[in-house]
Amino acid sequence: MIRYLAAAATLLATPAMSECRQALALGLDVSGSVDSTEYRLQLGGLAAALRRPEVKQLLLSGLGPAVRLAVFEWSEPSHQRMLLDWTEIRSEEQLDGISALLNSVTRSSAPQGTAVGSAMQFGAGLLWQQPECWKHTLDLSGDGKHNIGPHPREAKQALQASGITINGLVIGPDDANVGDKRDVQISELSAYYNAWVTLGPDAFVEVAVGFEAYEDAMARKLIRELEGLVLSDAGPYTRP
Repeated sequence: MIRYLAAAATLLATPAMSECRQALALGLDVSGSVDSTEYRLQLGGLAAALRRPEVKQLLLSGLGPAVRLAVFEWSEPSHQRMLLDWTEIRSEEQLDGISALLNSVTRSSAPQGTAVGSAMQFGAGLLWQQPECWKHTLDLSGDGKHNIGPHPREAKQALQASGITINGLVIGPDDANVGDKRDVQISELSAYYNAWVTLGPDAFVEVAVGFEAYEDAMARKLIRELEGLVLSDAGPYTRP
């Protein structure tokens, strides 16, 4: 962990860029519990959410500097793949291009495990690349609990004083026939993310009741995050 933090700190040794109002990193779960159909629903859902008029309006607000967006996928500790490197959002055409890119992504041969803690560490490292942004938000989508690598509570403890916000988007089972069991699984996973993953005074967990509902849940989450950004609320941002 210490080695990771030391390496990530070197990312700040880059020339200063112009201010941005929010750095938003989106991490998508591609572990073994996510099949090929669910993978496409997740990527397509994010692509469609970014094209929604209400999301576009918030991303392209002319009030102050722009939003910067990055997207990555994650599974085991050794697998985090960048799908979109940091991009400053300036136009509808740019958002349409990002959506097209996400829809064209071919799935890699990701390992099977679910390393939530490692995904939190990786996402924090991405946010450290954007020290000039007013707010730093990491979103992690997932359909299961950690089963390999550092526990998310360790990552959360290390990031407590960082000023980073971590939100979650938990994805419930697709099979509606499981009935009450489905509700229990969603409740358990939501409680798990609230306890060990979310970070920051305004952090929250959004829920998608199956991958078919991912687009709507992602749109709700983006709207809540982007609407909630007020300059006076932007607290200090420091590396742990």
